Amino acid sequence: MVSNVAVFASGGGSNFENLALKSAAAGIEIQVLIADSPDAFAVKRAEKLNIPSVIVDRSAYAGKHEFEKGIREALSEFDIEYIVLAGFMRILSAEFINDFKDRIINLHPSLLPSFKGRNGIEDAFNYGVKVTGVTVHYVDAGIDTGKIIAQAAVIIEDDDTLESLEQKIHQTEYELYPEALKKVLDRRV
Repeated sequence: MVSNVAVFASGGGSNFENLALKSAAAGIEIQVLIADSPDAFAVKRAEKLNIPSVIVDRSAYAGKHEFEKGIREALSEFDIEYIVLAGFMRILSAEFINDFKDRIINLHPSLLPSFKGRNGIEDAFNYGVKVTGVTVHYVDAGIDTGKIIAQAAVIIEDDDTLESLEQKIHQTEYELYPEALKKVLDRRV
């Protein structure tokens, strides 16, 4: 059974594009891309993939409540079962999360609970750990604190740079995210 999803993105959208290309294997159909900025390159990727996109420009709203109301209005045009965050750099309110309880999924570039927040890759690299990774988790009202769905480790080699580690993390994300979504949709998590 295929589930209808909305993908939220803020930037380049490489994880969004990867999910679109692997959507059949993951058991999803991306109904819409929601971007929070008109400059998000993810919108161009959506055009190329013939996936509808809606820009809900955060800067056009007075506050978070109004911004999330704009997102809700955009989502109302589609039959959405899950929201998948792919580089969405906004913290959603507890109210919004509760409205989609256990139906918002996020990808984080570290092995949670370590290195939460915006700079997971850089924080792990600078701390000097030898193993970091990628986590797929449900979104709750905390920051990167929701129930873990899947994780994959990434070894930090002595000759890795921040840039080479970022590439390794992204490659791992591209494999793990579709697999983890499939687990959720098959009701195995």
